[in-house]
Amino acid sequence: MKIKLDKQNFNEGLSKLSKDYKILAPVSLAYKGTCSDTDVIRYKEVNSFEEMEFNKKSDFSPKEIIFPITQILFYFTEKEFKESDIDDKKVLLFLRACDINGIKRLDQIYLSNGIEEDYYYKKLREKVKFVVVGCSASFRNCFCVSMNSNKTDNYAMGMNIHGDEIQLEIKDEDLNIFNGEKSEFKIDFVKENLFNIEVPNIEKLDLKEVASNDMWDEYNGRCIACGRCNFVCPTCSCYTMQDIFYKENEKVGERRRIWAGCEVDGFTSMAGGHEFRKTKGERMRFKTMHKVYDFKKRFGYNMCVGCGRCDDACPQYISFSKCIEKVTDLVNKEDK
Repeated sequence: MKIKLDKQNFNEGLSKLSKDYKILAPVSLAYKGTCSDTDVIRYKEVNSFEEMEFNKKSDFSPKEIIFPITQILFYFTEKEFKESDIDDKKVLLFLRACDINGIKRLDQIYLSNGIEEDYYYKKLREKVKFVVVGCSASFRNCFCVSMNSNKTDNYAMGMNIHGDEIQLEIKDEDLNIFNGEKSEFKIDFVKENLFNIEVPNIEKLDLKEVASNDMWDEYNGRCIACGRCNFVCPTCSCYTMQDIFYKENEKVGERRRIWAGCEVDGFTSMAGGHEFRKTKGERMRFKTMHKVYDFKKRFGYNMCVGCGRCDDACPQYISFSKCIEKVTDLVNKEDK
């Protein structure tokens, strides 16, 4: 069904859906940014259209809804364990096409990357339905068109915002509760970014040349290993495990899964003081190749979706799109 309606009717529909769904969308949080006088945009529960922020890019991706920053997996005693409870209420998630494609990458890692699906990820993932929000103009640092992640057909409902008018394409019958007039509908997928990049042809990559090239050395001095690029990325999926023992009874505790990242100190540390990637340049090389080589070689498409959040968040103004272009330039140079 394709309809158009005003914001009041849209809010009435959200109110009806909230009985069965937790509605999540990007929200601007005043004075919660990096500095005390800045805002931050991240995903929170909402009740109305006015609470949603679609005029700016969200600082964090919606991956934390299905892959929480800290997730208690189970509680344990000496003799038994109990799985942690989760809210069984379904989730309606408003997001852009690039972020839906980002979750596709997480699904690939956690649900289709081995013999067993990740049980804890699947529990949260299967509750979620997507509302893709039109993106008629590119934001700064976005290069989603170059990564072929500017479009998607994986959604329960599509939404365009044109001034005071909202256009909807409702594909899921459970969401067919909005009152509006029939209308033509075509999602406003962004067609052109402010800049484009060329992704390297992985069939022509000389891995030894990439590994030994000194183009990574500049990051030894520039990168400060804060990990912000990993944590705002919609496709970074690494984590570490922690067993927490309670002070009241050290034989009782909980096991947690917590975000980790390849750019953070200690990520590859092993017993005995061994470490796979000691320099920050080596870490940058690993991240770049993982996003545009390793993942693609295994699954057939790039891991990076070109949302540009890593560039937005980096305090040292390191551009990940430039890292990709450096690899491409190396391939093109060898090709000549």
